[in-house]
Amino acid sequence: MGSVEAKLNLKLHTGDTSITPLCDARTVSDADLVSGSIILNSGQRRESWTVKPNPEHRWYFKYRQQPDEVTLIKYFDSDSSPGMARRAPHCAVEDPDAREEEWRESAEVRCLVFW
Repeated sequence: MGSVEAKLNLKLHTGDTSITPLCDARTVSDADLVSGSIILNSGQRRESWTVKPNPEHRWYFKYRQQPDEVTLIKYFDSDSSPGMARRAPHCAVEDPDAREEEWRESAEVRCLVFW
């Protein structure tokens, strides 16, 4: 068996006005994914996935994550075994109840793991 690669994102919020939507990986098919580009201020281009809307998607929301809480998100797994969660789409949304509060701050640590 060859090496397996996964990419993980550890998300830490330092404020309490955040909502982190996470999609259940089991509800996102490869056909729902569209390749997209992110162009940074420096002009560099990064590739990412855009997720097409699908009523089968099941979204979960982490509200007001506290500074002592961490969200672990797997955003890539090279293991394509049946039933393997290969990615968990996530995004940012605005909380209409927190518009008058200070903007949230967050830190992310991205990890490449091999086994």
